[in-house]
Amino acid sequence: MTLTRRQTLGGISALGLSAFLPRYAYSQNSETLVVPTLGGVWEQFWRENIAPAFTEATGANVTLDVGNGRVFGANLRAAGVEEPPYSIVMTNEVYAQALRKEGFFEKLDLEKIPNYADLYPIAKTAEGYGIVGTYSPIGIGYRTDMVPAPSAWKDLWNDDYKGLIGLYNFANSAGKMTLLLASKIFGEDQYDSDAGFKALADLGQVIQVDFNLSTAMASGEIAIAPFDFAEIVRLKKQGLPVDYVIPEEGVIAFDQTMNILANAPNKDLAYAYINFLISPEIQEMLMKQFYTSPTNSKVIVPEELTPEVPISGEAMSEILQWDWAYVNENQSALSERWAKEVG
Repeated sequence: MTLTRRQTLGGISALGLSAFLPRYAYSQNSETLVVPTLGGVWEQFWRENIAPAFTEATGANVTLDVGNGRVFGANLRAAGVEEPPYSIVMTNEVYAQALRKEGFFEKLDLEKIPNYADLYPIAKTAEGYGIVGTYSPIGIGYRTDMVPAPSAWKDLWNDDYKGLIGLYNFANSAGKMTLLLASKIFGEDQYDSDAGFKALADLGQVIQVDFNLSTAMASGEIAIAPFDFAEIVRLKKQGLPVDYVIPEEGVIAFDQTMNILANAPNKDLAYAYINFLISPEIQEMLMKQFYTSPTNSKVIVPEELTPEVPISGEAMSEILQWDWAYVNENQSALSERWAKEVG
């Protein structure tokens, strides 16, 4: 997910927003919820906006624990299932699925999450064990001055793009999705890794990164790659000759799934936090700040934001879904094969 500061809130403050949010039954500031969050501008936004608004709505304090899915997972495993350091974890589903299988999370009590009813079906994941709080969809970004416009993921294999392709590596969930996507396009389904790896090898030389493809795109080192739409718009506003397409096969997406720990130290407060984050008001804040696609169906993307947030409403069904259990069960073998066959 792109970690670039967005200046689009239009003056909405956390304390001003709190007047429109539901109040929760917490009157003492003695309660504290530990909230794992990404670093950088995510931490900054949570510290300046989300955390104060939640405190205003609940009377509870918020302590941020900055890291990523790998870090949160390591912390939970070190503490054990019985005494987790968190009550709630929001992370990519690929990490959440593994922790869920190990018994860390509980099936959600939906009566405590009234905003759940307004979520798009695609956000109601993991058979009731998780909720997608945000999606950051990924399509194809390209340099308009260097290559012709593609229309589909399979177009990446056209000769026009040889030697000019960028990819996320396998350590990134987008790299894993790229393998599953290639397996689905060129094989029988997402599990046909033989076909997927052959297809990726057929791309020839590619530039791989763990996180940031924008630098290579800006320098012309690559001319086409999987890109989150908002980042392409940002580069375009900087004067770079770039654009994006929504591939005909659908889009991949960075997700952030919210999960409650089975032995959470502040379980009721964690449920209030989930309901808070998927409320229309907070979903709109996140959309305007990070250009995420709202998972609450009550949020309407304004016309001026559709270039940055082209996937919403009925188009949410275009977000492709993956079997992360398969990926996690075969993680080592797939990673080694990627290194050998893709580079």
